[in-house]
Amino acid sequence: MINTNIYNYINVLDKAADAANTRNEILANNIANVDTPDYKRKDVSFENYLEHALIGGEILDERIADVNSHLSDFGGIIYTDNSSLSYRLDGNNVDIDTENAYLAENQIRYNALVEQIGQEFARYKTVLTGV
Repeated sequence: MINTNIYNYINVLDKAADAANTRNEILANNIANVDTPDYKRKDVSFENYLEHALIGGEILDERIADVNSHLSDFGGIIYTDNSSLSYRLDGNNVDIDTENAYLAENQIRYNALVEQIGQEFARYKTVLTGV
């Protein structure tokens, strides 16, 4: 995390990219355990916490600065999804098609976040160099 106000957006985007990376690992683990008896799928929740923190107020810069001031509190929360539910007789609740769709969605999200971080740095470079 870079400790200056100019990087508030980048810090938040970086934290979101970290959560997307963690989610990618969890989804890959779910896919790897598709045939493991009694395995329950896991997921990561991050977007809801960030969205809740950004709701309210009129000025986005102020909300981002507030989130940035306690960004360490915004780690992805790993949870077991529908732990009492099972779609199969072996007790496993992983659906391979759903997991693959979530994995593809998460890859797109991660790539978009990385691209946005790059664009933010490009803006700063333009301001500093005039090019």
